[in-house]
Amino acid sequence: MPLSHRAGFAWYHVILTTYGAWLYGDARGFRTRHHREHVNGDYKNPPPAGKYESLANRSRESLRHAPIELSLDFREVVGKALVESFQKSSCTVDCAAVATQHGHVLVELPTGEQRTLAGTAKLTAWFALRDRGWKQKLWAQRSKAVPINDEDHRAAAHRYILRHREVGAWVWEDGDGAHGT
Repeated sequence: MPLSHRAGFAWYHVILTTYGAWLYGDARGFRTRHHREHVNGDYKNPPPAGKYESLANRSRESLRHAPIELSLDFREVVGKALVESFQKSSCTVDCAAVATQHGHVLVELPTGEQRTLAGTAKLTAWFALRDRGWKQKLWAQRSKAVPINDEDHRAAAHRYILRHREVGAWVWEDGDGAHGT
């Protein structure tokens, strides 16, 4: 079924990852930027155990501080800040979830503005945490904005994001206000 959206806007599944959550050499599988290097396996079918261990060790050693894991209280702060940031930019947010090391937002964004608005939302969330005493880096570089192709794809992304409630994520859905796990 075709996807309805406002003129000049398109639906995206925006994925944001905390600092140190997904490194090169990760045992769950990983991708190099722009897939410059072929890597066997992914998170559904991980590479053979130990295959990229030396790369993972090098990646961990290069971190400036420990990987970020958000407490439930901080997940709510981050989630509300992300939703409010997108909404202040005249975007329609369908649903959002923030787990220990990543967040998801299903949002209708102005075409071509995905990277800018995701960056603004990440910055807004960082400032919200800073107001509560946060002092270190929060986000990994970049984010991912997956274009939603049709209504079935949007519905599947919506279900996927809401399922994060099952793993303790803070979850928000349009129409019912912010709520936690």
